[in-house]
Amino acid sequence: MQNIKAVIKREKELPTKVLQFGEGNFLRAFVDWQIQQMNNQGLFNGGVKVIQPIEHGMVDRLEAQDNLYTVLLEGLLAGEKIQSAEVITAINGTVNPYADFAAYLDLAQDDNIAFIFSNTTEAGIQFDPTDQLMTSTPNTYPGKLTALLYERFKLQKAGFDIIPCELINHNGDQLKDCVLKYADLWALGTAFKQWVNTENRFYSTLVDRIVPGYPKERAAELCEQFGYQDDLIVKAEPFLIFVIEGDASLAERLPLKAAGINVVITDDMQPYRERKVRLLNGPHSTMAPIARLAGLETVGQVMADPDFSQFINDEMYTEIMPVIDLPHQELADYAEGIKERFANPYVKHELASIALNSISKFKARLLPSLQQNIEQQHQVPVRMALALAALLVIYGDYPDIAIEPNDTPETIAFFKTIQQQPDYIEKALAAEGLWGMDLTQLPGLEATVKADITQILNQQTRQLVRAINKGETL
Repeated sequence: MQNIKAVIKREKELPTKVLQFGEGNFLRAFVDWQIQQMNNQGLFNGGVKVIQPIEHGMVDRLEAQDNLYTVLLEGLLAGEKIQSAEVITAINGTVNPYADFAAYLDLAQDDNIAFIFSNTTEAGIQFDPTDQLMTSTPNTYPGKLTALLYERFKLQKAGFDIIPCELINHNGDQLKDCVLKYADLWALGTAFKQWVNTENRFYSTLVDRIVPGYPKERAAELCEQFGYQDDLIVKAEPFLIFVIEGDASLAERLPLKAAGINVVITDDMQPYRERKVRLLNGPHSTMAPIARLAGLETVGQVMADPDFSQFINDEMYTEIMPVIDLPHQELADYAEGIKERFANPYVKHELASIALNSISKFKARLLPSLQQNIEQQHQVPVRMALALAALLVIYGDYPDIAIEPNDTPETIAFFKTIQQQPDYIEKALAAEGLWGMDLTQLPGLEATVKADITQILNQQTRQLVRAINKGETL
Protein backbone atom coordinates (compact mmCIF):
# COMPACT_ATOMS: atom_id res chain seq x y z
CA MET A 1 0.00 0.00 0.00
CA GLN A 2 1.28 3.45 -0.92
CA ASN A 3 2.30 5.97 1.72
CA ILE A 4 -0.15 8.80 2.33
CA LYS A 5 2.23 11.30 0.72
CA ALA A 6 2.08 9.39 -2.59
CA VAL A 7 -1.72 9.51 -2.66
CA ILE A 8 -2.65 12.86 -1.10
CA LYS A 9 -1.38 15.97 -2.86
CA ARG A 10 -1.55 19.45 -1.38
CA GLU A 11 -3.51 21.94 -3.45
CA LYS A 12 -1.02 24.68 -2.61
CA GLU A 13 1.80 25.47 -0.23
CA LEU A 14 0.54 27.75 2.51
CA PRO A 15 2.66 30.44 4.16
CA THR A 16 3.66 29.61 7.72
CA LYS A 17 1.46 31.58 10.11
CA VAL A 18 1.71 29.30 13.14
CA LEU A 19 4.58 27.85 15.14
CA GLN A 20 3.59 24.85 17.19
CA PHE A 21 5.67 23.45 20.05
CA GLY A 22 4.63 19.83 20.19
CA GLU A 23 3.90 17.14 17.63
CA GLY A 24 1.82 14.76 19.74
CA ASN A 25 -1.66 13.40 19.23
CA PHE A 26 -3.51 16.13 21.09
CA LEU A 27 -2.20 19.12 19.19
CA ARG A 28 -2.59 17.37 15.87
CA ALA A 29 -6.24 16.50 16.61
CA PHE A 30 -7.04 19.79 18.33
CA VAL A 31 -5.09 22.84 17.14
CA ASP A 32 -4.07 21.57 13.71
CA TRP A 33 -7.56 20.20 13.07
CA GLN A 34 -9.02 23.63 13.86
CA ILE A 35 -6.56 25.38 11.58
CA GLN A 36 -7.53 22.90 8.87
CA GLN A 37 -11.20 23.87 9.28
CA MET A 38 -10.34 27.57 8.88
CA ASN A 39 -8.22 26.81 5.81
CA ASN A 40 -10.98 24.66 4.30
CA GLN A 41 -13.26 27.70 4.37
CA GLY A 42 -10.66 30.17 3.13
CA LEU A 43 -10.67 32.05 6.43
CA PHE A 44 -7.03 31.66 7.47
CA ASN A 45 -4.89 30.32 4.62
CA GLY A 46 -1.96 29.61 6.87
CA GLY A 47 0.38 26.70 7.55
CA VAL A 48 1.89 25.30 10.74
CA LYS A 49 5.58 24.74 11.41
CA VAL A 50 5.97 22.12 14.12
CA ILE A 51 8.82 22.44 16.63
CA GLN A 52 10.00 19.28 18.36
CA PRO A 53 9.90 20.23 22.07
CA ILE A 54 12.07 17.44 23.49
CA GLU A 55 15.26 15.81 22.29
CA HIS A 56 13.69 12.48 21.42
CA GLY A 57 10.54 13.38 19.51
CA MET A 58 8.75 12.38 16.36
CA VAL A 59 9.04 15.15 13.77
CA ASP A 60 10.98 12.73 11.58
CA ARG A 61 7.86 10.54 11.43
CA LEU A 62 5.83 13.53 10.30
CA GLU A 63 8.39 14.38 7.64
CA ALA A 64 8.32 10.77 6.39
CA GLN A 65 4.66 11.37 5.52
CA ASP A 66 5.20 14.88 4.12
CA ASN A 67 3.54 16.09 7.34
CA LEU A 68 0.22 14.58 6.28
CA TYR A 69 -1.97 12.49 8.57
CA THR A 70 -5.61 11.59 9.14
CA VAL A 71 -7.87 12.72 11.97
CA LEU A 72 -10.59 10.18 12.68
CA LEU A 73 -13.60 11.54 14.58
CA GLU A 74 -15.94 9.00 16.14
CA GLY A 75 -18.61 9.39 18.78
CA LEU A 76 -21.80 11.16 19.67
CA LEU A 77 -22.27 14.89 19.32
CA ALA A 78 -25.60 16.39 20.40
CA GLY A 79 -27.07 12.89 20.19
CA GLU A 80 -25.90 12.40 16.61
CA LYS A 81 -23.51 9.62 15.66
CA ILE A 82 -20.36 11.04 14.03
CA GLN A 83 -17.84 9.03 12.03
CA SER A 84 -15.52 11.00 9.77
CA ALA A 85 -11.96 10.93 8.49
CA GLU A 86 -10.06 13.95 7.20
CA VAL A 87 -6.49 14.36 5.97
CA ILE A 88 -4.83 17.31 7.69
CA THR A 89 -2.66 19.33 5.32
CA ALA A 90 -2.11 22.33 7.60
CA ILE A 91 1.41 21.34 8.71
CA ASN A 92 3.93 22.54 6.12
CA GLY A 93 7.20 21.64 7.85
CA THR A 94 9.03 20.76 11.04
CA VAL A 95 12.12 21.89 12.91
CA ASN A 96 14.15 19.92 15.42
CA PRO A 97 16.04 22.50 17.51
CA TYR A 98 18.20 19.76 19.01
CA ALA A 99 19.47 18.80 15.57
CA ASP A 100 19.68 22.34 14.11
CA PHE A 101 19.33 25.17 16.61
CA ALA A 102 20.30 27.76 13.99
CA ALA A 103 17.40 26.69 11.76
CA TYR A 104 15.10 27.06 14.72
CA LEU A 105 16.29 30.61 15.44
CA ASP A 106 15.93 31.46 11.75
CA LEU A 107 12.17 31.11 12.14
CA ALA A 108 12.23 34.55 13.79
CA GLN A 109 12.84 36.07 10.35
CA ASP A 110 9.49 35.00 8.89
CA ASP A 111 7.09 37.95 8.95
CA ASN A 112 4.11 35.71 8.20
CA ILE A 113 4.33 33.94 11.55
CA ALA A 114 1.85 35.50 13.95
CA PHE A 115 0.77 32.70 16.32
CA ILE A 116 2.52 30.31 18.66
CA PHE A 117 0.69 27.29 20.09
CA SER A 118 2.05 24.68 22.47
CA ASN A 119 1.20 21.59 24.44
CA THR A 120 4.25 20.31 26.29
CA THR A 121 2.15 18.63 29.07
CA GLU A 122 1.56 20.11 32.50
CA ALA A 123 5.25 19.65 33.27
CA GLY A 124 6.38 21.62 30.22
CA ILE A 125 5.98 25.21 31.41
CA GLN A 126 8.87 25.41 33.84
CA PHE A 127 11.82 27.64 34.57
CA ASP A 128 15.19 25.88 34.75
CA PRO A 129 18.02 28.12 36.02
CA THR A 130 20.57 25.76 34.45
CA ASP A 131 19.26 26.42 30.94
CA GLN A 132 21.80 28.12 28.71
CA LEU A 133 21.27 30.45 25.77
CA MET A 134 23.19 29.96 22.53
CA THR A 135 25.78 27.55 23.94
CA SER A 136 23.20 24.75 23.64
CA THR A 137 19.53 24.22 22.92
CA PRO A 138 17.58 25.31 26.02
CA ASN A 139 16.05 22.34 27.78
CA THR A 140 12.64 23.79 28.60
CA TYR A 141 9.91 25.01 26.29
CA PRO A 142 9.92 28.50 27.88
CA GLY A 143 13.70 28.62 27.39
CA LYS A 144 13.38 27.77 23.70
CA LEU A 145 10.58 30.31 23.34
CA THR A 146 12.68 33.03 24.99
CA ALA A 147 15.55 32.35 22.59
CA LEU A 148 13.19 32.70 19.62
CA LEU A 149 11.58 35.85 20.98
CA TYR A 150 15.01 37.40 21.52
CA GLU A 151 15.91 36.74 17.89
CA ARG A 152 12.64 38.33 16.83
CA PHE A 153 13.31 41.33 19.06
CA LYS A 154 16.82 41.85 17.61
CA LEU A 155 15.29 41.88 14.13
CA GLN A 156 12.84 44.60 15.28
CA LYS A 157 9.86 42.60 14.06
CA ALA A 158 6.35 42.26 15.40
CA GLY A 159 5.60 39.98 18.31
CA PHE A 160 3.19 37.05 18.46
CA ASP A 161 -0.13 35.88 19.79
CA ILE A 162 1.10 33.12 22.13
CA ILE A 163 -1.55 30.54 23.00
CA PRO A 164 -0.39 27.69 25.27
CA CYS A 165 -2.64 24.63 25.58
CA GLU A 166 -0.96 23.01 28.58
CA LEU A 167 -3.55 22.10 31.17
CA ILE A 168 -2.37 24.31 34.01
CA ASN A 169 -4.20 27.27 35.46
CA HIS A 170 -3.23 30.69 34.06
CA ASN A 171 -0.97 28.91 31.56
CA GLY A 172 -0.40 32.10 29.56
CA ASP A 173 0.61 34.07 32.63
CA GLN A 174 2.91 31.28 33.82
CA LEU A 175 4.57 30.99 30.41
CA LYS A 176 5.16 34.74 30.25
CA ASP A 177 6.58 34.72 33.78
CA CYS A 178 9.08 32.02 32.75
CA VAL A 179 10.12 34.01 29.68
CA LEU A 180 10.77 37.10 31.79
CA LYS A 181 12.80 35.03 34.25
CA TYR A 182 14.96 33.77 31.40
CA ALA A 183 15.36 37.35 30.20
CA ASP A 184 16.83 38.18 33.61
CA LEU A 185 18.89 34.99 33.84
CA TRP A 186 20.44 35.57 30.44
CA ALA A 187 20.77 39.36 30.92
CA LEU A 188 18.83 40.13 27.72
CA GLY A 189 18.09 43.69 28.81
CA THR A 190 15.17 45.86 29.84
CA ALA A 191 14.34 46.79 26.24
CA PHE A 192 13.75 43.12 25.40
CA LYS A 193 11.55 42.65 28.47
CA GLN A 194 9.54 45.72 27.50
CA TRP A 195 9.12 44.29 23.99
CA VAL A 196 7.92 40.99 25.44
CA ASN A 197 5.36 42.85 27.54
CA THR A 198 4.09 45.26 24.90
CA GLU A 199 4.49 43.50 21.54
CA ASN A 200 3.40 39.98 22.49
CA ARG A 201 0.09 38.71 23.83
CA PHE A 202 0.10 35.67 26.12
CA TYR A 203 -3.32 34.04 26.41
CA SER A 204 -4.51 31.67 29.10
CA THR A 205 -6.63 28.84 27.75
CA LEU A 206 -8.73 25.80 28.48
CA VAL A 207 -8.75 22.94 25.99
CA ASP A 208 -11.22 20.07 25.92
CA ARG A 209 -11.29 17.18 23.47
CA ILE A 210 -10.65 13.55 24.32
CA VAL A 211 -7.91 12.30 22.00
CA PRO A 212 -7.10 8.59 22.41
CA GLY A 213 -4.51 8.84 19.64
CA TYR A 214 -3.33 6.16 17.25
CA PRO A 215 -5.95 3.37 16.82
CA LYS A 216 -3.44 0.55 16.66
CA GLU A 217 -5.99 -2.30 16.77
CA ARG A 218 -7.82 -0.93 13.71
CA ALA A 219 -4.96 0.76 11.90
CA ALA A 220 -4.58 -1.82 9.12
CA GLU A 221 -8.34 -1.90 8.50
CA LEU A 222 -8.55 1.90 8.45
CA CYS A 223 -5.66 2.23 6.02
CA GLU A 224 -7.45 -0.21 3.69
CA GLN A 225 -10.51 2.02 3.87
CA PHE A 226 -8.49 5.18 3.28
CA GLY A 227 -6.52 3.69 0.40
CA TYR A 228 -3.13 4.72 1.80
CA GLN A 229 -0.71 3.85 4.59
CA ASP A 230 -0.85 6.33 7.46
CA ASP A 231 1.26 5.59 10.53
CA LEU A 232 0.10 8.76 12.30
CA ILE A 233 -3.68 8.43 12.34
CA VAL A 234 -5.15 10.33 15.28
CA LYS A 235 -8.50 9.33 16.70
CA ALA A 236 -10.56 11.85 18.66
CA GLU A 237 -14.08 12.46 19.85
CA PRO A 238 -16.19 14.95 17.86
CA PHE A 239 -16.76 17.16 20.94
CA LEU A 240 -14.44 20.14 21.29
CA ILE A 241 -14.37 23.35 23.24
CA PHE A 242 -11.55 25.90 23.22
CA VAL A 243 -11.77 28.66 25.85
CA ILE A 244 -9.34 31.56 25.44
CA GLU A 245 -9.03 34.39 27.92
CA GLY A 246 -8.51 37.53 25.87
CA ASP A 247 -10.14 40.41 24.05
CA ALA A 248 -12.52 40.12 21.12
CA SER A 249 -9.93 41.31 18.59
CA LEU A 250 -8.35 37.85 18.66
CA ALA A 251 -11.45 36.47 16.91
CA GLU A 252 -10.61 38.66 13.91
CA ARG A 253 -7.00 37.50 13.69
CA LEU A 254 -7.88 33.87 14.44
CA PRO A 255 -11.38 33.27 12.98
CA LEU A 256 -12.12 29.96 14.69
CA LYS A 257 -15.67 30.90 15.61
CA ALA A 258 -16.36 32.05 12.06
CA ALA A 259 -15.34 28.55 10.95
CA GLY A 260 -18.04 27.06 13.17
CA ILE A 261 -15.69 25.84 15.89
CA ASN A 262 -16.82 25.80 19.51
CA VAL A 263 -14.45 28.50 20.75
CA VAL A 264 -15.18 30.88 23.62
CA ILE A 265 -13.19 34.09 23.96
CA THR A 266 -13.86 35.56 27.39
CA ASP A 267 -12.38 37.91 29.94
CA ASP A 268 -12.73 35.23 32.66
CA MET A 269 -12.17 31.56 31.83
CA GLN A 270 -12.01 30.34 35.43
CA PRO A 271 -15.57 28.96 35.67
CA TYR A 272 -15.00 26.96 32.48
CA ARG A 273 -11.62 25.74 33.67
CA GLU A 274 -12.71 24.74 37.14
CA ARG A 275 -15.64 22.74 35.85
CA LYS A 276 -13.63 20.93 33.18
CA VAL A 277 -10.38 20.26 35.02
CA ARG A 278 -12.10 18.96 38.11
CA LEU A 279 -15.00 17.00 36.60
CA LEU A 280 -13.36 15.60 33.47
CA ASN A 281 -9.61 15.54 34.07
CA GLY A 282 -9.94 14.80 37.79
CA PRO A 283 -11.80 11.49 37.30
CA HIS A 284 -9.36 10.62 34.49
CA SER A 285 -6.47 11.01 36.91
CA THR A 286 -8.34 9.02 39.55
CA MET A 287 -9.16 6.07 37.36
CA ALA A 288 -5.78 5.76 35.62
CA PRO A 289 -3.65 4.45 38.51
CA ILE A 290 -6.39 2.57 40.36
CA ALA A 291 -7.93 0.81 37.36
CA ARG A 292 -4.54 -0.11 35.90
CA LEU A 293 -3.62 -1.79 39.18
CA ALA A 294 -6.88 -3.74 38.86
CA GLY A 295 -6.01 -4.87 35.33
CA LEU A 296 -8.14 -2.45 33.28
CA GLU A 297 -6.59 -0.69 30.30
CA THR A 298 -9.04 1.89 28.91
CA VAL A 299 -11.54 4.50 30.03
CA GLY A 300 -14.25 2.55 28.23
CA GLN A 301 -13.47 -0.55 30.30
CA VAL A 302 -13.71 1.56 33.46
CA MET A 303 -17.14 2.85 32.51
CA ALA A 304 -18.37 -0.63 31.51
CA ASP A 305 -17.21 -2.09 34.83
CA PRO A 306 -19.97 -1.86 37.51
CA ASP A 307 -17.47 -1.43 40.36
CA PHE A 308 -15.40 1.28 38.71
CA SER A 309 -18.23 3.15 36.99
CA GLN A 310 -19.96 3.57 40.36
CA PHE A 311 -16.65 4.62 41.92
CA ILE A 312 -16.14 7.38 39.32
CA ASN A 313 -19.78 8.49 39.48
CA ASP A 314 -19.60 8.77 43.26
CA GLU A 315 -16.34 10.70 43.10
CA MET A 316 -17.98 13.24 40.81
CA TYR A 317 -21.10 13.66 42.93
CA THR A 318 -19.75 13.33 46.48
CA GLU A 319 -16.13 14.55 46.34
CA ILE A 320 -15.82 16.95 43.41
CA MET A 321 -19.14 18.72 42.85
CA PRO A 322 -19.68 19.77 46.50
CA VAL A 323 -16.49 21.87 46.48
CA ILE A 324 -17.09 23.63 43.11
CA ASP A 325 -18.85 26.99 43.48
CA LEU A 326 -21.32 26.54 40.62
CA PRO A 327 -25.03 25.59 40.61
CA HIS A 328 -25.54 21.89 41.34
CA GLN A 329 -27.79 21.24 38.35
CA GLU A 330 -25.28 22.82 35.96
CA LEU A 331 -22.56 20.59 37.38
CA ALA A 332 -24.80 17.51 37.26
CA ASP A 333 -25.66 18.12 33.61
CA TYR A 334 -21.99 18.54 32.79
CA ALA A 335 -21.04 15.41 34.75
CA GLU A 336 -23.62 13.31 32.91
CA GLY A 337 -22.27 14.56 29.59
CA ILE A 338 -18.75 13.62 30.63
CA LYS A 339 -19.83 10.13 31.62
CA GLU A 340 -21.37 9.73 28.15
CA ARG A 341 -18.07 10.87 26.60
CA PHE A 342 -16.08 8.50 28.83
CA ALA A 343 -18.29 5.60 27.69
CA ASN A 344 -17.99 6.50 23.98
CA PRO A 345 -17.87 3.06 22.30
CA TYR A 346 -15.83 4.42 19.39
CA VAL A 347 -12.99 5.64 21.55
CA LYS A 348 -10.35 3.42 23.11
CA HIS A 349 -8.70 5.88 25.47
CA GLU A 350 -5.70 4.16 27.03
CA LEU A 351 -5.24 4.67 30.75
CA ALA A 352 -1.50 4.44 30.14
CA SER A 353 -1.77 7.58 27.99
CA ILE A 354 -3.63 9.44 30.73
CA ALA A 355 -0.93 8.32 33.19
CA LEU A 356 1.83 10.34 31.47
CA ASN A 357 3.26 12.81 34.02
CA SER A 358 0.78 11.63 36.64
CA ILE A 359 2.32 13.58 39.52
CA SER A 360 1.87 17.02 37.97
CA LYS A 361 -1.58 15.96 36.74
CA PHE A 362 -2.65 14.91 40.24
CA LYS A 363 -1.46 18.25 41.56
CA ALA A 364 -3.42 20.22 38.95
CA ARG A 365 -6.51 18.06 38.63
CA LEU A 366 -7.23 16.44 41.98
CA LEU A 367 -5.26 18.11 44.75
CA PRO A 368 -7.40 21.29 44.95
CA SER A 369 -10.56 19.19 45.41
CA LEU A 370 -8.81 16.86 47.87
CA GLN A 371 -7.58 19.77 49.96
CA GLN A 372 -10.99 21.50 49.95
CA ASN A 373 -12.73 18.29 51.05
CA ILE A 374 -10.45 18.04 54.06
CA GLU A 375 -10.56 21.74 54.95
CA GLN A 376 -14.23 22.46 54.18
CA GLN A 377 -15.98 19.10 54.49
CA HIS A 378 -13.67 17.93 57.32
CA GLN A 379 -13.19 14.51 55.80
CA VAL A 380 -10.65 12.75 53.62
CA PRO A 381 -12.08 12.14 50.12
CA VAL A 382 -11.50 8.40 50.05
CA ARG A 383 -11.55 8.00 46.26
CA MET A 384 -8.94 10.68 45.68
CA ALA A 385 -6.89 9.31 48.55
CA LEU A 386 -6.96 5.88 46.91
CA ALA A 387 -5.78 7.43 43.64
CA LEU A 388 -2.88 9.02 45.52
CA ALA A 389 -2.04 5.71 47.19
CA ALA A 390 -2.12 3.94 43.83
CA LEU A 391 0.28 6.52 42.40
CA LEU A 392 2.75 6.05 45.24
CA VAL A 393 2.63 2.28 44.68
CA ILE A 394 3.31 2.68 40.95
CA TYR A 395 6.13 5.18 41.56
CA GLY A 396 7.57 3.11 44.40
CA ASP A 397 9.87 0.12 44.41
CA TYR A 398 7.49 -2.80 44.86
CA PRO A 399 8.56 -6.02 43.07
CA ASP A 400 5.02 -7.30 42.56
CA ILE A 401 3.89 -4.14 40.75
CA ALA A 402 4.54 -4.43 37.01
CA ILE A 403 3.36 -0.95 35.99
CA GLU A 404 6.18 1.48 35.22
CA PRO A 405 5.65 5.21 35.82
CA ASN A 406 6.03 7.51 32.82
CA ASP A 407 7.05 10.93 34.08
CA THR A 408 9.68 13.63 33.75
CA PRO A 409 13.29 12.56 34.37
CA GLU A 410 13.41 14.84 37.42
CA THR A 411 10.31 13.27 38.97
CA ILE A 412 11.50 9.73 38.29
CA ALA A 413 14.92 10.59 39.74
CA PHE A 414 13.34 11.98 42.91
CA PHE A 415 11.33 8.83 43.52
CA LYS A 416 14.39 6.67 42.94
CA THR A 417 16.20 8.52 45.74
CA ILE A 418 13.46 7.80 48.28
CA GLN A 419 11.65 4.65 47.16
CA GLN A 420 13.80 2.17 49.11
CA GLN A 421 13.81 4.18 52.32
CA PRO A 422 11.67 2.92 55.23
CA ASP A 423 9.80 6.22 55.41
CA TYR A 424 9.16 6.29 51.63
CA ILE A 425 5.46 7.13 51.94
CA GLU A 426 6.03 10.01 54.36
CA LYS A 427 8.84 11.44 52.22
CA ALA A 428 6.74 11.22 49.07
CA LEU A 429 3.74 12.90 50.67
CA ALA A 430 5.86 15.60 52.29
CA ALA A 431 7.65 16.54 49.03
CA GLU A 432 6.58 20.14 48.47
CA GLY A 433 8.50 20.13 45.21
CA LEU A 434 6.01 17.60 43.87
CA TRP A 435 2.73 18.86 45.27
CA GLY A 436 3.36 22.49 46.14
CA MET A 437 2.64 21.66 49.78
CA ASP A 438 3.37 19.10 52.49
CA LEU A 439 0.53 16.58 52.19
CA THR A 440 1.33 15.05 55.57
CA GLN A 441 -0.11 18.22 57.09
CA LEU A 442 -3.60 17.46 55.75
CA PRO A 443 -5.46 15.76 58.64
CA GLY A 444 -6.10 12.08 58.10
CA LEU A 445 -4.62 11.84 54.62
CA GLU A 446 -1.35 10.09 55.46
CA ALA A 447 -3.07 7.39 57.53
CA THR A 448 -5.65 6.77 54.80
CA VAL A 449 -2.99 6.53 52.09
CA LYS A 450 -0.85 4.14 54.15
CA ALA A 451 -3.84 1.86 54.82
CA ASP A 452 -4.75 1.88 51.13
CA ILE A 453 -1.20 1.05 50.09
CA THR A 454 -1.20 -1.96 52.41
CA GLN A 455 -4.36 -3.27 50.79
CA ILE A 456 -3.11 -2.58 47.26
CA LEU A 457 0.10 -4.51 47.96
CA ASN A 458 -2.09 -7.37 49.21
CA GLN A 459 -3.72 -7.33 45.76
CA GLN A 460 -6.95 -5.93 47.10
CA THR A 461 -7.42 -2.97 44.72
CA ARG A 462 -10.82 -4.03 43.38
CA GLN A 463 -11.96 -5.05 46.86
CA LEU A 464 -11.01 -1.56 48.09
CA VAL A 465 -13.08 -0.01 45.30
CA ARG A 466 -16.05 -2.19 46.20
CA ALA A 467 -15.73 -1.37 49.91
CA ILE A 468 -15.62 2.36 49.19
CA ASN A 469 -18.68 2.02 46.93
CA LYS A 470 -20.53 0.48 49.88
CA GLY A 471 -19.23 3.02 52.38
CA GLU A 472 -17.22 0.34 54.14
CA THR A 473 -13.56 -0.26 54.91
CA LEU A 474 -11.51 -3.41 54.42
